[in-house]
Amino acid sequence: MLKHRIRSLSIISVLAAISIMLTACAQQGGAPGGAPAAESKVITVVGQGEAKGIPDQARVNVGVDVFEPEVTQAVEKNEATIKTIMEALAGLGIAPEDIQTSNYSLYAEQKYGDQGAEGISGYRVSNQVSVTIRDIERVSEVLEAVISAGANNIYGVEFTVSDPAALESQAREAAMQDARQRAAELAGLEGLQIGDIILISESLNQVGPLYRYGMGGGAEAPAAAAPSIAPGQVSVTSQVQVSYELN
Repeated sequence: MLKHRIRSLSIISVLAAISIMLTACAQQGGAPGGAPAAESKVITVVGQGEAKGIPDQARVNVGVDVFEPEVTQAVEKNEATIKTIMEALAGLGIAPEDIQTSNYSLYAEQKYGDQGAEGISGYRVSNQVSVTIRDIERVSEVLEAVISAGANNIYGVEFTVSDPAALESQAREAAMQDARQRAAELAGLEGLQIGDIILISESLNQVGPLYRYGMGGGAEAPAAAAPSIAPGQVSVTSQVQVSYELN
């Protein structure tokens, strides 16, 4: 029993000695010969880059808004109008995979008097579809067709490029050049120079002109001439955060 206690005390003493040695090494910074480790100097900047191009496709949100006293009437009328719009789009060669329902809502509208709510005045059904137009020259034609088919809300036409990779690359290159210039200027103010890159992070954003065409909530859509549409340019922006070593 005594030998067992002596052996336990010996093990505890060895562990305590190792702990003291590790603590001493940590206090010395872990550098060879006990010299403290040098702190690296770092500068972090944000660079901005932009590239512009001509859009080659568009996306439009087409809506049908119907109000009727009875819910069945509202649903059936809305459905009939949407069906007519779908047929018009198919007639223009718009592929089914380029048409997607983006919103559908049905709700009762209250009527109010001097004493507050007095019951339901009717039911409103709203149905919206997002349509991708892959021929940029046919945007006005498509808008004219859906309006004539009964669409009473056009929520927006967004112009984009189908393959933004080239513009993204240009924007990214411009952002990195901007980041390097900013970092060099800031470092130079303190008599320093930038060295190797330590870290890079990036965010991209594609922005195109947006055309809005509204015809007012449940109004019947009159026959309309093709609206004038100007595609303009789309812009791809890149923002990079870059950290450099300082020398």
